[in-house]
Amino acid sequence: MGDFLFALRSCLGFLTTIPVGISMEGLAALGRRLYLFPVIGVLVGILVGVLGLIFGLVLPPAIASVVTIVALYYLTGINHLDGLADFGDGVVAHGSREKKIGAMRDVSLGIGGVVFCVIVILGLFAAMSGLLERDPAGAGYQFLAVMIAAEVSAKQAMLTISAFGKSIHPGLGSIMIDGTGLREFGVGLLFSAAVCWIVLAGVGLLVLGCAVCVAFVVLGVANRNFGGISGDVIGATNEIARVVALIVAGM
Repeated sequence: MGDFLFALRSCLGFLTTIPVGISMEGLAALGRRLYLFPVIGVLVGILVGVLGLIFGLVLPPAIASVVTIVALYYLTGINHLDGLADFGDGVVAHGSREKKIGAMRDVSLGIGGVVFCVIVILGLFAAMSGLLERDPAGAGYQFLAVMIAAEVSAKQAMLTISAFGKSIHPGLGSIMIDGTGLREFGVGLLFSAAVCWIVLAGVGLLVLGCAVCVAFVVLGVANRNFGGISGDVIGATNEIARVVALIVAGM
C-alpha cells in the first residue's frame, strides 16, 4: 500500500506542478504503476473544470476560456506543450530520420512547433468557448464533466502510445515506454472507460475512443518520421488527444 501511494504521489508530481516532491525512487515506483495516469487525469479535470465554472460565472465565455487555458497550463506545466512543439519541429523537418530526430531534440523552437502549438491552443479556446457559451451562468455540470473526460482520455492516450510504441532514445520517455505494457494499458482503459461513462455516458466512451485513436495516429506519424517514439511524442499525444476529446464532446 505504501509503494502504491508513493507511486500515486509521484504521478501527481510528474503530471502537475503541485509541489508534492518527486525523486528517482518515486519515478521507479511510478514506472511499475503507470496505469495511474488516468487517475491523476480525474483530479486535473476536476480542478480545471471547477475553475472554468467559476470563471464562466463572472466573465464572458471567450475571456473565461482564455483564463481557463492559462489555469490548465499553470496546473499541468508546459512540458507536454513543449513536447508538442518539438514533435512539430521534427515532423516538418526535411531529410533523413536522423535529421528529423535531431530537429525534434533541438532546444530551439522552429516554425513547425509554433504551428502545432498554435493550432492546439486555438482548438482549446474554440472548444472551451463553445461549451461555456451554452450556459452563460457557468456551463452547469457539462463543462466539468467534459473536462474530466477529456483529461482522463488524454492520459489514456499517453498510455496507449507508450504501450504500442518503441523508444528511439533513452530518457524519461523510454522509462515510461519500457514500463507500459498491455497490463498497464488494459487497467488504465478500464478505469478511463468507467470514469467517462459515469460523467458523460455514451458520449464519454466516444470521447475516450477518439483519444485512443489519436494515440494510434500520432504513433503512425512518429514511426514514419522517427522510427519510434520519445517523451516528446508522448507529451504531444497528451496535448492533441485533449483538444480532440474536448471538440468531440462539444459537438
